[in-house]
Amino acid sequence: MPLNNKQSEWFRTTFSSICDNVEMVLLGKRHVVELAFTAMVSEGHLLLEDFPGTGKTALARAMSQTLKGTSSRIQFTPDLLPGDVTGASVFDQKKGSWEFHAGPIFANVVLADEINRASPKTQSALLEAMEEGQVTVDGVTRSTGAPFLVIATQNPIEQAGTYRLPEAQLDRFMLKTSIGYPDLAATVKILEGTAEVKGELSGVITTKDLVQMSDMSRAVFVHPLVFDYIGRLVEATRTAKQVQMGASVRGARSLTKASKTWALAHGRTYVTPDDVKELADVVLSHRIVLDPESEFDGVTASAVIGQIMLDVVPPSGSDIQ
Repeated sequence: MPLNNKQSEWFRTTFSSICDNVEMVLLGKRHVVELAFTAMVSEGHLLLEDFPGTGKTALARAMSQTLKGTSSRIQFTPDLLPGDVTGASVFDQKKGSWEFHAGPIFANVVLADEINRASPKTQSALLEAMEEGQVTVDGVTRSTGAPFLVIATQNPIEQAGTYRLPEAQLDRFMLKTSIGYPDLAATVKILEGTAEVKGELSGVITTKDLVQMSDMSRAVFVHPLVFDYIGRLVEATRTAKQVQMGASVRGARSLTKASKTWALAHGRTYVTPDDVKELADVVLSHRIVLDPESEFDGVTASAVIGQIMLDVVPPSGSDIQ
């Protein structure tokens, strides 16, 4: 069912309000906040590759408070077990039965801190939850609830003792970005205390409202020429000479879903090529594998995506409305 102007305006103002609220904590990082909520509304997940102390935990907590939802933080370490993530069944001697004790994965916003420090077996405990929104323990499947967002972090330095995320798991993340250090003006405000928020942030919307936003996002119109443009971009990642493995079909779907949310958040009920261009790097760059020679020469995935966007001609605006 097509969206009307009233629905579009409600979505735009609500999206802006929740981003404003989180930006009270994450000062000067509006674009990152918008990307995080784009992933959440689009029913995807976010990977942050960033230095320590840039506000990753604050972002997750502020998002959950803004949604009047729940949040959890999992510090990934080499000795972390899958049951520490998903939960486990414990025998209750008084009742004489097994009871399931839910793990931290059961929250609206889950911060998986330094995910690459845990063993591959523990990393894989996230796979079903991220893809299906459910967890199976002892043969019983339990829903993680909705909305559900995993914000995973990995440190770009200190790679000793880490386990590289397999491509299959990287593909589960809709977006990959970084928060980065604040600029000088924001740093000064933080030091002066003007950016400090006492207590918890006030909630802006309910989790039910955010689920409604996800439903609205799916109804955004995408012209066949824009579908074709997304398909050509993804196909180009597979044929680029520096690339060993290109983006998957899941990557193309993620780019489409994120572009729908991005368009609606900016007051449009249809996706434009500019929406796709805005998100192509953060959606596709972590899904491609460069060949060893190009990687040795200093070629980056973002540079490859940038060149692809220059080479692949988008449809004109007059043809897609």
